[in-house]
Amino acid sequence: MTINEIFQAYAQEYIETFGENIPSEHRKVIKAIINCRTECCGTMIYRCEKCGQHHIVYRSCGNRHCPNCQHHKTHQWLMKQMERQLPGHHFMITFTVPQQLRQFIRSHQRACYAALFKTSSETMKKLAVDEKYIGGELPGFLGVLHTWGRQLAYYPHIHYVVPGGALSKQNDRWYPSRIDFYLPVKAMSKIFKAKFRDEMRKSDLDSHIPEEVWDQDWVVNCQAVGASAHSVKYLATYVFKVAISNSRIIKVENHKVFFKYKKPQSNRWRTMVLGVMEFIRRFLQHVLPSGFMKVRYYGFLSPGASIPLEKIETLIEISFGFEISKPEINIEPFDLPKCNHCGGRLKFVVSFPAFKLIRSG
Repeated sequence: MTINEIFQAYAQEYIETFGENIPSEHRKVIKAIINCRTECCGTMIYRCEKCGQHHIVYRSCGNRHCPNCQHHKTHQWLMKQMERQLPGHHFMITFTVPQQLRQFIRSHQRACYAALFKTSSETMKKLAVDEKYIGGELPGFLGVLHTWGRQLAYYPHIHYVVPGGALSKQNDRWYPSRIDFYLPVKAMSKIFKAKFRDEMRKSDLDSHIPEEVWDQDWVVNCQAVGASAHSVKYLATYVFKVAISNSRIIKVENHKVFFKYKKPQSNRWRTMVLGVMEFIRRFLQHVLPSGFMKVRYYGFLSPGASIPLEKIETLIEISFGFEISKPEINIEPFDLPKCNHCGGRLKFVVSFPAFKLIRSG
């Protein structure tokens, strides 16, 4: 059974159970997933270039939380990032928050997600300019917000892919970091926590946060990953992937969902069992606020950066004194639709939008 089938079978019960407590964003996702690839989303007609057979295909809903609609977007994003990868060493830096803060963030998602991005990015910028570490005032990195764990638990954190160095506008030079060290994690942890607290005070939300949160060490992890290609491919699964894929669902039986998962540092599949209502609740808690951007680019990687990547690539190679080749990484091609009669390639003919019934009277 797929996530879409689970929603089609049990979403109405979920709505009746929780009623007015369901956020509007969740209701939109429920409706989109139920209607995805049905006549409610419209119709497309394809013709087989080999046998001439016409095929009617229902359109996808396009919702970013629907498991049916993400593969093509993931492939396109990954191809674009591979074209933009820079030479040299890179790092994966992850900012997390204490467990006691997660429920608060879940209740104030728009403000807290924005604060997580702002405070973590400002932390790296603040330390990168220090000559003890790098000495360039313009680093560049991309970040992806990730909110779920392997068992669908709520676990907000941000992954960053960071080229190992920073640009100096003052002398037009690239200042590389060490191969195995970018910035000190303890310093990042302290600055990140202080900046996040300041943001909560500005939003008048700090009084709702347990005081012991500020007495803990906030975990920041920095891992050298070599070339950017492998870390970007890893992040691509989070950019458009939903909280759980259809392939992990084993069955639905006796009003319970059985799905498989792996523990960290383990390759053995385990089985988790949740009641259907709890499964839907856990799935929906990862729905993002409407219009919120979960992928963001900073510094010389931002869309508005005035310095072209080709120039930065040249400056990186000058700093090392030799040309650095970019590693190639295999990306599976996107599967085009095929005719189920002869296997020929399907050619798009026309698309019809969903028609709404007009009630008289």
